[in-house]
Amino acid sequence: MSVWQVARLIAKKDLRIERRSRIVTNQVLPFAGVTMVIFAFALDANTEVLRVVSPGLVWLATMFSLLILVQRTFAIEAADGALDAMRVAGVDARAIYLGKAIGLAVQLFVLEVLLLFSAVILYGETIRFEGLVLLVTTMLSATCGLAAVGTLYGGLAAGFTGRETLLPLLTLPAVAPVLIGATRAVESALGTAGAAVSDGWQWVSLLTVFAVAFGVGGALAFGPLIDE
Repeated sequence: MSVWQVARLIAKKDLRIERRSRIVTNQVLPFAGVTMVIFAFALDANTEVLRVVSPGLVWLATMFSLLILVQRTFAIEAADGALDAMRVAGVDARAIYLGKAIGLAVQLFVLEVLLLFSAVILYGETIRFEGLVLLVTTMLSATCGLAAVGTLYGGLAAGFTGRETLLPLLTLPAVAPVLIGATRAVESALGTAGAAVSDGWQWVSLLTVFAVAFGVGGALAFGPLIDE
């Protein structure tokens, strides 16, 4: 089987586990929702400020949720030695990385859509038709970047004790460019503070380069990292 065929099977396996366990529905989504509500109450005194910062708040909630999702997906593999079993069985490490990244990206994208609609409801944000293509492109490229970083460092931290503390220390600095680029691009898509749609495409380019770089680098480095 090719790398992509194996990656697809691993992604389907992760998504099937999520469908049965409902971790996103029962844990991650409530956590992200509470985070958005807390921001709403904290900035409720100034509605205009709330609307200006809402794109950044959406991505902050996404990044916090990313940590929970990554810890969960690798905790399952480490609990019964499934990751080691796949390596012993000769499964290509690139396929494992890509499969887990795809499964993580699908869950993140669903979460981001829900968080964006919660920003519309809680923060009074509006989605403009002329910025819809930019908005979707931004979400796709940022999601791929977050999934690539989360999978790489999740696999690295899975073999260490205290991985719950190590994972945020590794992941959050690495995804800072995604936070900045995605926030600026979404601001342009939504017209926040008068931002133009054309201004957002340069940030999408940054997100795309970031996703490709971490995707390729992660696929090459994942095997040696988890073997160590």
